[in-house]
Amino acid sequence: MPSAPEPPAPAVPMRRLLLVLVPAMLLNITAADMVALVLPRISEQFTASTAQVAWVVTGFLLMFAVGVPFYGRVADRFSLRRLFTVVLAVFAVGSLISALAPSLPVLVFGRIVMGIGGAAVPVLAIVAVMRLLPGDKAAVGVGFVSAAAGVGTAAGPAMGGIVGEFLGWPALFWIMTAGALILIPAVRRAIAEEPPGDPGPFDLAGGVLLGLAAGLLLFGVTESEGAGFGRPSSWGPLLGGAVLAGLFAWRNRVAAHPFVPPSLFGNRAYVAAVLTVFLAMVVNLATLVLVPVLIIDVNGLTPGQGSLVMIPGGIALALLAPLAGRIGARGRHATGVLLAGLTVMGLSTLFLSTVAAGASHVLVGLAVLGLDAGFAFVITLTTGAVSGVLPPRHVGAGVGVFQGAQFLGAGAGPALFGALLTARESGGGDAVNPLYASDAPAYSDVFLALTLIVVLAAIPALKLRTAWTTRTTTPARQPTGPASRSTPTSH
Repeated sequence: MPSAPEPPAPAVPMRRLLLVLVPAMLLNITAADMVALVLPRISEQFTASTAQVAWVVTGFLLMFAVGVPFYGRVADRFSLRRLFTVVLAVFAVGSLISALAPSLPVLVFGRIVMGIGGAAVPVLAIVAVMRLLPGDKAAVGVGFVSAAAGVGTAAGPAMGGIVGEFLGWPALFWIMTAGALILIPAVRRAIAEEPPGDPGPFDLAGGVLLGLAAGLLLFGVTESEGAGFGRPSSWGPLLGGAVLAGLFAWRNRVAAHPFVPPSLFGNRAYVAAVLTVFLAMVVNLATLVLVPVLIIDVNGLTPGQGSLVMIPGGIALALLAPLAGRIGARGRHATGVLLAGLTVMGLSTLFLSTVAAGASHVLVGLAVLGLDAGFAFVITLTTGAVSGVLPPRHVGAGVGVFQGAQFLGAGAGPALFGALLTARESGGGDAVNPLYASDAPAYSDVFLALTLIVVLAAIPALKLRTAWTTRTTTPARQPTGPASRSTPTSH
């Protein structure tokens, strides 16, 4: 029996769409990391311990871990225009609360509210590109959105260090509030009302189990960085998260309307993309978090100076991600370019382990530049692969799980390898890398371990050939209906 036709996608000029999606993504991802270098000032102002003030970051990330899969499923049922309006308003409210916070608990609450709104933006941005643009332009659009995310990751600490040093940390949240309020009317003008991708019911209980499992796992990993894995505050949430993940798998199998369509897990290319991006995010974020610590603690730079070392990498990612999107649109050499991106990432972490760690901060900056250059191709091409294998009616659910894996990797990487760094520093001894000859052996070992994670990421990446075969042999989904006559045809 033939399947029902997909609802027509309204035509949206790519430039107009990206002029709102790119700033929204940039604002949202910058907000995640911008407080990293001002936490000592927040701790001093509120007379709080390091563990207490860490909740300014943890609370935001936990909302991402819980919210990203949920928003992905919701995006299949509701208008993107309305969802964007609501979540940007919630983000603005959270930013305003944070800017005016008279105490640490209020600041943490504001960050949680920011996370509730912000968790939707990465999902909705990718879903909007996939749903509102035809296949060839969608791949290019994914490149620009990925570039914005990469720039935000690099710009967050830099912005936090510079603005926090000269204007104080509340200024960061005033900037976020103003940015979100400006984006709301812009999004409403750029995105027209459109029919949902999958208006059918879904299993809310399954979504709650998945969100809580992700949140507990991320919380347990984050706690282990400070408390170690031997304490109940670490292994308790990890155990609880594993149990809830098992319950989600059972519920998703027996529910009449599963939260995540089981067909997604049977799609080998999709699963390979999820595994690849998870491992790549572990490496990327662990490196981007540990490098500033390295150059401040070992090289003696100030937070403001340390943040400048990260900027060239962010620029490289911004320039290369759109190029990766164009490669993904063609599909012919995408797998080889993806593997080349992973190779560059691995060589960069190996360079850190062998030469740069403990040496000149210029060498460290070159390693970060290489890491972000390689990551630009990895993140863009895996996202493009997902867009090529997902059926339109399951785009939201598929993107939600895919980006949930990204944020789990982003949270797990710094925590796991931060804990490894702490344990390695307390143990002392020479570096495992026989070619390392500087005075930061613990950092050398951590970056060597991250190189091995890159090698593991290449294994599922090899399975993505089928995604590009599908993209190059299946005609791109074109918008239909009267609106399609207004779509520009030039590329």
